[in-house]
Amino acid sequence: MIPDFNIYSGKRVLVTGHTGFKGAWLCEWLLGLGAEVHGLALPAPKPSLFFALELERRMKHTIQDIRDATALKCALDDLRPDFIFHLAAQALVRVSYREPVQTFATNALGTAHLLEAVRASNLPCTIVVVTSDKCYENDGAAYGSKARSFKESDPLGGHDPYSASKAAAEIVVASYRDSFFAHGTDVALASARAGNVVGGGDWAEDRLVPDCIRALSAGKPIPVRNPDFTRPWQHVLEPLSGYLLLGVRLEEARKKKSAAEIARFTQAFNFGPEPDANRTVRELVEEVLHDWPGTWEQIHQEKHLPEAPLLSLAIDKAKETLGWSPRWNFAETIHQTVSWYRDYFTRAQKSDAPSMIDFTQKQISVYCG
Repeated sequence: MIPDFNIYSGKRVLVTGHTGFKGAWLCEWLLGLGAEVHGLALPAPKPSLFFALELERRMKHTIQDIRDATALKCALDDLRPDFIFHLAAQALVRVSYREPVQTFATNALGTAHLLEAVRASNLPCTIVVVTSDKCYENDGAAYGSKARSFKESDPLGGHDPYSASKAAAEIVVASYRDSFFAHGTDVALASARAGNVVGGGDWAEDRLVPDCIRALSAGKPIPVRNPDFTRPWQHVLEPLSGYLLLGVRLEEARKKKSAAEIARFTQAFNFGPEPDANRTVRELVEEVLHDWPGTWEQIHQEKHLPEAPLLSLAIDKAKETLGWSPRWNFAETIHQTVSWYRDYFTRAQKSDAPSMIDFTQKQISVYCG
């Protein structure tokens, strides 16, 4: 798998949402592959992985709101990227309840703005649009003693604004692919669905691992809302390896001008863990406590902010079509995640802004084997 990634060396790669958690990890990996990395995103919060990796000085960094269609087209006209990884999003379910219109504007309309800019600029490139595992219509068939694993062919939907906006983004991608990029020789477009990603450097509100780390670093119990909810936990490097591999397959098919290969890869793909990693919130918290001792306590869950109790993804298509499979099991995923944070806080005792470049690069190398 790794030799294929040499295709990114020397290429202009645009990552939207590069100041976010997954975007920053992806930029670090691409820099290590020798890519000319450009980013368009809103300003990074503090603390953030973006600042911990000093990405502002190590890549082309532009503050850009994808809801501004005119400015976005100008940016693409100037950059003319070879690859685009679209990760810019409002990424939190609970925030989507507070700001539903902004969530739809960013996740659905922002995706349309990006693809329209590519179409209007006659820009030949390969595009991977990242949505979410929550884009499926979780209609109750997955609520039982065993979770049904959602396949790429299952109906899209979502009750909360975040999930619905990601389903809408998938519909936008399919529409642009079928209406404007059907041949795939100029623009090869696919979407990637993943979620419940953990890893070092995530500081977002209302996410379980950041909540764990904030509590443990302050010597407090970890607050847990729904200990019995089950999720397909995976390290951030797992889906990122899938996005990169999908980009490789798309670009190879585009260059070959093979209609069969283009049709094979210009689709939606799930990237998730093996079934063993489908664990409860309780199990994840207790696994964190193996590496960072402490306690946890259950807190009240607001009744008007429902979340699906069970969620699982089928990853057979990614395995069979792309040759992708996850590498780290549940225990290794949590161990690598907690190790990053512990190293961060160790460095913080010596510096106000500890650089995590070397430790992050080391984790990528370990993952790649």
